[in-house]
Amino acid sequence: MKTAILVNGIPASGKSTVARGVADRLGCPLMTLDTIKDPLFEHVGVGDREHNRMLGRASYAIIFKAIGDWPDPAIVVIDAWFGFQPVEVLDAHLVAAGIGRTAEIWCHVPADVVAERYRARLGTRSVGHPGEAYLPELIALSARATPIGGRSRFDVETTQPIPFDTIMPWLDDVVNDRLNKA
Repeated sequence: MKTAILVNGIPASGKSTVARGVADRLGCPLMTLDTIKDPLFEHVGVGDREHNRMLGRASYAIIFKAIGDWPDPAIVVIDAWFGFQPVEVLDAHLVAAGIGRTAEIWCHVPADVVAERYRARLGTRSVGHPGEAYLPELIALSARATPIGGRSRFDVETTQPIPFDTIMPWLDDVVNDRLNKA
């Protein structure tokens, strides 16, 4: 059985920093939506918003398809905004990939910080990602975004130093508790 640590949050919420830190500390693979999506933009092409969303959905499916081919047991950190698809899609991917244990790390910050962070990285993102015109939508998303729920969750407010010294023992407890019950 595989274990996935789902690092969740809207764009610019700090989830990539958290995900990298967790994966480094665990010494396990990190799968990110952008790692898959950016090469698709480069090789398949960038289109309108719906085309780019389609590539995002395909990237999401590729992550879980790849993990499904890994041997058991495996632990993986997955960095994505899990709210862009219905939770039923996530659940189906988890089952298909053989992921039986999950934990969620929910990353969040105030709307003004999300907007500032997103604006600051516009020049470094591939052209398939929304530009500055996306900021009002992102700000509105920050007001209504919620964690996945239904699983163990650790909340991280990423304007503060990331509390890895608290996150890692929590993950150890969650994973080991679930291992003992499996």
